Amino acid sequence: MSTAGPDPSDLDRIANAALARVESGMLLGLGTGRASEAFIRRLGERVRRGLQIKGVATSERSEALARRENIPTVSLEEVERLHVAVDGADEVTPDLGLIKGLGGALLRERVVAYEAAQFIILVTPEKLVEKLGSRVPIPIEVVPFAVTTATRHLTALGGKPAIRKNADGYPFQTDNHNWILDTAFGPMDAPAAVDARIRSIPGVVDTGLFLDMATLVLVADPGAVRELTRQR
Repeated sequence: MSTAGPDPSDLDRIANAALARVESGMLLGLGTGRASEAFIRRLGERVRRGLQIKGVATSERSEALARRENIPTVSLEEVERLHVAVDGADEVTPDLGLIKGLGGALLRERVVAYEAAQFIILVTPEKLVEKLGSRVPIPIEVVPFAVTTATRHLTALGGKPAIRKNADGYPFQTDNHNWILDTAFGPMDAPAAVDARIRSIPGVVDTGLFLDMATLVLVADPGAVRELTRQR
């Protein structure tokens, strides 16, 4: 899914705020999407000035960008634990609940975030909502074989699923060769319950609901960076 992009200066500001929390010797999770790409570019500048880190990318696109920026990358199998994962989000609630996945990398983003001691989210103010589902649908990664049946079951749950497509009109494929059903439920009072019901559908691989995972959200307010925190 493509939307109008945020101001690059806003992304740079929150990327720099995240970078201030990075030290030599760290293992970093590198997210996917516009905010994450801004962070990767700023990180590359620091690496070229001598910062010693290694990154684990959440998508082939982020991996390629990291390599262009001369950031050393390793696979998740090569590390036991990440110090910090930095990523963006499509919605953030006051308790740091997230919807992620409009960039198409939700499964790998979740795996990397789970392995990180700190999970930092970079957003612009319009991403802040009172209830998840207020602005965007939930991306749901599904094996292609189950798309038709999953669509039926998601509709029965009250969702409005739509197969994500590329610009050429063909179904979008994740790096894991799955499809995505962008499913609108509207503002949710109990996102954890919705998430559990979605995950009970055979063929569903993951959802874009990231609950109780983020430890810090950096918001690009006008001329400043706001911090939202929770205990993990």
